[in-house]
Amino acid sequence: MTESDTPKYQVLARKYRPETFADLVGQDAMVRTLKNAFAADRIAQAFIMTGIRGTGKTTTARIIAKGMNCIGEDGQGGPTTEPCGKCENCVAIMEGRHVDVMEMDAASRTGVGDIREIIESVHYRAASARYKIYIIDEVHMLSTSAFNALLKTLEEPPEHVKFIFATTEIRKVPVTVLSRCQRFDLRRIEPEDQICLLRKIATAEGAQITDDALALITRAAEGSARDAQSLLDQAISHGAGETTAEQVRAMLGLADRGRVLDLFDMILRGQAGDALHELSSQYADGADPMAILRDLAEIAHWVSVIKITPDAAEDPTVGPDERTRGAQMATDLPMRVLSRLWQMLLKSLEEVAMAPNAMMAAEMAVIRLTHVADLPSPEELVRKLDGVTPPTTGPGGGAPRAAPTTQTTAQSSTPAPNHSGTGGTSATSGNTVLAVATDDALAHYPTFDHVVELIRKHRDVKLLVDVETGVRLAAYQPGRIEFVPAPNAPADLAQKLGSRLQAWTGNRWAVTMVNEGGAETIAEVRDHEANELRQKATAHPLVQAVIAQFPGAKITDIRTPKALEAEAMVEALQEVEDEWDPFEDS
Repeated sequence: MTESDTPKYQVLARKYRPETFADLVGQDAMVRTLKNAFAADRIAQAFIMTGIRGTGKTTTARIIAKGMNCIGEDGQGGPTTEPCGKCENCVAIMEGRHVDVMEMDAASRTGVGDIREIIESVHYRAASARYKIYIIDEVHMLSTSAFNALLKTLEEPPEHVKFIFATTEIRKVPVTVLSRCQRFDLRRIEPEDQICLLRKIATAEGAQITDDALALITRAAEGSARDAQSLLDQAISHGAGETTAEQVRAMLGLADRGRVLDLFDMILRGQAGDALHELSSQYADGADPMAILRDLAEIAHWVSVIKITPDAAEDPTVGPDERTRGAQMATDLPMRVLSRLWQMLLKSLEEVAMAPNAMMAAEMAVIRLTHVADLPSPEELVRKLDGVTPPTTGPGGGAPRAAPTTQTTAQSSTPAPNHSGTGGTSATSGNTVLAVATDDALAHYPTFDHVVELIRKHRDVKLLVDVETGVRLAAYQPGRIEFVPAPNAPADLAQKLGSRLQAWTGNRWAVTMVNEGGAETIAEVRDHEANELRQKATAHPLVQAVIAQFPGAKITDIRTPKALEAEAMVEALQEVEDEWDPFEDS
């Protein structure tokens, strides 16, 4: 056997590329629609396939092209969803050399000139096939002029011409093009289907690979069949025999999932030293610091989802021990702790990506996370400010332990709302404390002016302008606002103001619009004061003398002694803050 006769190695993603609709994994809805269309002879003039990378868009386009042009082994067949794969047309299309099936990569041929070549060639009948088919990959990369040039031909193509487009960015394709195509959204491959596909390929290749290793590859592929097959190809070579989960982790730079859960638990318990030691140990074993933090964020998300929908724990890409631990964490951890961890991990990932030393940034992130884990909740802070000792929390802000009996007795003199459960037990005195705390929190906003200052403090310029120009205040008390909307007020001003105030204060605000009784808006009052001040300034003899000497002169700004005094006070306070050393008293 000569060197040229030696079969060349093909990567798994190409070797096991689907050749019929039956080979497509996880695209049942699309296959059913196409089969019905072919059976009823209702084949569209143009198709567009969309989905993430590696779900089979271009492969599906080639299968459709084969089905349209297949003539069967006896040469008498018609369009079918089960191409024979053996006739001249099927073989030529599969090998990418059919003269009537033209594939164009719009990423490299984006101009109107490339489309004109297609437009000019569509008028000629197919040379040897039933249909002339144009497959345009990454069609969203075409220029605007190229799309416009294609529209007329796409709307009324000759009977012997079909178009098949593929794209990962469907939103970038003009609506005028989409409306002329039959659209198919190719779904991400479900984990169960992906694992079965990988197992089938591994068996065909005679490769030994564990189920845990396949689960890791499936998780890393994120629903892409091509990515999964490429990773499997790499894993088989890496294992050089039997491929294990540990080898796949090393190949991907991942940490052991169980060890990441251990690290997650140490962080929640505030064990900074143990957490840093575990992070260093995982790093020494080859785990990437960015991957560790990404895994921590993934666990925070996963546990949060389990807390809302317990069925999410049954993830086939996660081992049984990890599922049990995840379900237990979801039971023990409050949602506020998980949400706080998620936000901080997102910020930490940004810092690690920008830091000159990823490991140092990851260590600082872990230190910060362990210290924040012990912070009390807002409710506990309110109770402390109100002179009440909060219940002791478990690790990471878990379920509170019972409060001392003396504390309950001391509070029992205050009547509490009765929220009886099925056992008829009345609510604890904590409800009363929370109600008092809510009233105390709203007491920080005794007047509507305080509400306006709160909006200004949060720099919500749009809302500030809407409130100052659109609210004619009718009644106000902390937590309740009634106003008559000015003619220019947005229709959703009450809803927007209420939601913003609730987010900023942590308490519900009743904001309602009424029909009468409203005062002037802040802007109207301000305009009146400014006009009066301007009239006084204009009437001043010195100002009149200046205008007489300089007829074109105008008053551009008026600053009263009171305003100057306020500005001086602000500047003085700023200087004090700048000179104050926050570590002086520590």
